[in-house]
Amino acid sequence: MPTEDQAVRKQLAEFLQGGHAHVSLDDAVKGFPSSLYATKPKGVDHNAWQMLEHIRFTLHDLLEFCTNLDYRTPKWPEDYWPKKDAPSGPKEWNASVKSLQMDLHGLEALLKDPKVHLNKKIPWGEGQTILREILLAIDHTSYHVGQLVMLRKQLGAWKS
Repeated sequence: MPTEDQAVRKQLAEFLQGGHAHVSLDDAVKGFPSSLYATKPKGVDHNAWQMLEHIRFTLHDLLEFCTNLDYRTPKWPEDYWPKKDAPSGPKEWNASVKSLQMDLHGLEALLKDPKVHLNKKIPWGEGQTILREILLAIDHTSYHVGQLVMLRKQLGAWKS
């Protein structure tokens, strides 16, 4: 029988992947038409490419913050949003998705490592813990996944 700590870690890892109370990130980006990567409906601040890259960059930054003792804080907001309005094509889009998935797996690996103390302060931080950063990754990703789904609906590119 798993310990309470193991159960919490398992639940957090599941929430990182999404799909419990909403669409998963994988489902939100799967089959996204390449012709719409840079399309921005009226009243929308960011297109799909910009959102995808923002999620990818932020998750990578959170993983780096949790694991890299030489971590350097990126500049907000300019470093967190892509400079380009569109990928060069599906290959770059897919590379971004794959990179994002690798960082999600990296965060999961932290959770699954019993040597990682979730509530211990990150030495190079300002009081943050691994648990806080994992919760931030879950919250931030789910927020933008919702935006991606809404964007797809506005573009007529979402099939329930």
